[in-house]
Parts: sequence; C-alpha cells; structure tokens
Amino acid sequence: MNYTITVIGYVGQNPHAIAFEDTGNKVVKFSIAVKEFSANSDESKTLWLDVDAWNGLAERVLKAVTKGREVVVHGRLAISTFNKEVDGAKIEVTKPIIKLTSFHLCGRKPTTEERQSELNTPSTKKGRLTAVKS
Repeated sequence: MNYTITVIGYVGQNPHAIAFEDTGNKVVKFSIAVKEFSANSDESKTLWLDVDAWNGLAERVLKAVTKGREVVVHGRLAISTFNKEVDGAKIEVTKPIIKLTSFHLCGRKPTTEERQSELNTPSTKKGRLTAVKS
C-alpha cells in the first residue's frame, strides 16, 4: 500500500546534498516545519518532517529551495531506519520521511533580514499536513 502526502510548511535549513560515487546518484535532504494543532487545546506544536529528493529533482531543490521559504511538497510517505549511539549504547531509530515527487514554492522569497529575524523569534507561521491513501 502506497501513501501520498502533501505538506505545506517552512524550510528549516538550506538543503544539503549527499552524492553516491559508486552509483552516481544524489540525494538532497531538508526538513520542513508544520504546525500540529489539537482540538483539546489552543496551543500548537511545531512538527518537523524530513524530506529526501533524488537525482534530477534533487538538483532542482538545490537551486530553488532555501531556509525560511514556504513550500508545498508532494511525495511518498516512507520509513527510515538507522542506528544511533545514545549514552554508549547503539539503538535503532525509525522515523517517517517524505520521498519527494514534486514541490512548489509559495509566497515571496524571504529576505536576509527576515531569515535572521526568524532565527531569533518564535514562528507564528502555520503549515498544513494532508495524507491521502493511494
């Protein structure tokens, strides 16, 4: 069963690339912040989602996506599992990621001053999260 996910949020850091010399493939990774709301409370929490873009799409992400930019991402919901050392013990970590199939930039490109201001003040921006079973 494949799940498609569409998320509107704000990019948390500039995307970074990882190249695999043995295959020639490239993955670009970045994260986006969306607000998680609860029906039982007026408070919201920031939910961070990791996004992976591969090969040609990865190149487009590197050219267009920047920290602080509002973006719509479409992709396939996947699970990433890796080992991490915590207090000297290795543990297995499992987390959801979005394997990007397309993206759209929203709003205007943030200025340098706005990006600096966002680092120093809590964000009131809201993102949206939608999952669709396909």
